[in-house]
Formats: sequence, C-alpha cells, structure tokens
Amino acid sequence: MSQELKGICAAACTPMSDDGSKVDYDRLRTHLDTLVEAGVHIIAVCGGTGEFPFLSTEEKRRIAEEAARHIGGRAKLIVQTSAIRTEDAIEASLHAEGLGADALLVLPPYFEGPTPDGVYSHYEKIAQAVKTPIMAYNIPVHSGFDITPDFFKRLRQIDNVQYLKDTSGSFVRLQELLVEGLPVFNGADPFAFHALVAGAQGCFWGAVNAMPRQAVELYDLVQAGQASKAAELWKRMLPANLFFWNHPYNPAVKAATNILVNKVGACRPPVQPLSDADLRELDIALQPLR
Repeated sequence: MSQELKGICAAACTPMSDDGSKVDYDRLRTHLDTLVEAGVHIIAVCGGTGEFPFLSTEEKRRIAEEAARHIGGRAKLIVQTSAIRTEDAIEASLHAEGLGADALLVLPPYFEGPTPDGVYSHYEKIAQAVKTPIMAYNIPVHSGFDITPDFFKRLRQIDNVQYLKDTSGSFVRLQELLVEGLPVFNGADPFAFHALVAGAQGCFWGAVNAMPRQAVELYDLVQAGQASKAAELWKRMLPANLFFWNHPYNPAVKAATNILVNKVGACRPPVQPLSDADLRELDIALQPLR
C-alpha cells in the first residue's frame, strides 16, 4: 500500500452497455488500460463519477475486484466505500482492503446525517476496522455535510485518515486547506490547473476519463515549473471542464469519453443522456482537444 498518494487521480466512470442497463466489464478493462497507458497515477472506482448510487453491492464489489486485478499495480487504486450505515461502510472497506487498495474514499453519512460528533465516530470506527489509508470526501452539495479545514484537522487525529478530496467548488476553501499544510486533492474541474499551481497534492478528477493524457501532461508541466506551458494546455482543456461542471456531470463526462477516448456507454437510468442541444454545445467545447 502507498505511503503517499499524489498526482492525477482519474475518478473512473463505470462503463456500461449502450442503454446503461448492465456494467460492461470488457469495456471497463479497456478503459482502465487507457488510463494506465496515459500515465494516470491513481485510478478510483465506484465513486460519484462511477455512478455508485446506481450500482448494486455485488456490482461495486466486482468492479473493485476487476480493477484491482487488471490494474495489477500499474497505478495506485482507490476504492470508494461510503455508506450511510457505519457497518456497511466497514464491510465495503474490508473488502477493498482485501484487494490491496491503496486508499479508501469515504463520504460522511449522507441524507439527514449525523452531527459532527457522529461523523467523527463514523470515520473513527471505519479506521479502527482497517489499516488502509482513508481519504475523506467533501462534497457538501450532495452529502449535506461540509468537512471544513477545522473538522478535517480533527479527523486527521484518527491514525489512518490521511487525505481529503475537496469538491466544495471553492478555490478559497482549497487555499484555506493548503495554508494549513493539509494533504488535499482538488475535486473541482474548473480550477484543476490553479489547484496544482497552488500546491494541491493532486487532482481527483472525473474529466480525466475524457482527457487522460492532457491531465497527466498538465500535472507534469506544473511539477517541472513550466507554468506558462501548463497554462496554454489548460486553455484547451478548460472549455470541456466548464461544460462538465455546468451540466449533468456523469452524462457529460461519459459523452465526452465516448467521443474522444473509449466507448463507455450510457449512464444507468433513471439518469438521462444529454440533450441534442447539449451534445452540440459539448462538441464545441471538445474542439480544442481534438
């Protein structure tokens, strides 16, 4: 297991059949190969971009198993193991740990969830059950709970809560975390470049599905101190990233991935595909990447 995670983390979409009814494991393996061959440092499965709310427990387990086996150490692996019930999150985390996951991505309990003390207890009990590093996942617009810098510092008192994925969408918040020296991955598409320049541990990013080579190149340029070249690359990446952020996210990422990279199918119903008008707008946003 990794002592430190950094770099570009692809929040991998879950490839499905063209109608979204079934997980397509052949497409999954092909897409994982594409991400690895592009040099992506970390691949995360069963996350938000992976449509985890629409997957059965059996599907989530098999996706994690297929990913662990197929990646085979060629990139780091994060498995999202969130659940409202602490017992369910522990069960999923133990399964992922048994596969050799390098980290577990864990949301606070969502939908009318607990108070801060209850959220702390949730993470504490998961951490007591596993040895794998835990990455807390802050996306308050969906979870209903905001992991503030102060609360994350509290969570860090738990031995293996090591990282934060911040998808608050606030660059001010990201900088508040960084000024405290906290290990944070940016999860907001529109300022991925700026997050890397500011010193984020990395970017945990659904858009990587559609632009894996560009995402890795962006990271490499920033790390090499070539910010001006990185900024020029970012200008080409930005229209698509803004489109993703401002439209139904998973259908947008999947549509772009289908066009530019691999066939990953549709989102699982009831999530709907993009409208024809949105697809025309997406085509324009993707032009700089062609």
